[in-house]
Amino acid sequence: MIEWGVWLDLARHGLAGAMMLAGACFMLIGSIGVLRLPDFYARIHAAGITDTLATIFLLGGMIVESGLTQTSAKLALVGMLLFLTSPTATHAVANAAHKAGLKPRLGTIAPPHPRDREDG
Repeated sequence: MIEWGVWLDLARHGLAGAMMLAGACFMLIGSIGVLRLPDFYARIHAAGITDTLATIFLLGGMIVESGLTQTSAKLALVGMLLFLTSPTATHAVANAAHKAGLKPRLGTIAPPHPRDREDG
């Protein structure tokens, strides 16, 4: 019969791995979004997802994996600072772009061909 400590360690490693895998997936999704989205505002949204959600999942997995140690306290502090500063920085950059006159791209991704327009 396997002891409870072994089961708890296995569960801890599984949870840590799942959190880090989720963080890696969000990182991949955000990276694809930065490359594929059509305008600055959509791209900065994808970068914000990568900055906050993916990083929080990755740090959370590292915290679970390290257990109750000084390392986990340091990782939690880094996570709190990132959770507070990353959305603020993303908002500041988007606000600066808006004030500089950068307009969002509205409508379809590709403009219609002139022969397909209904007005002429």
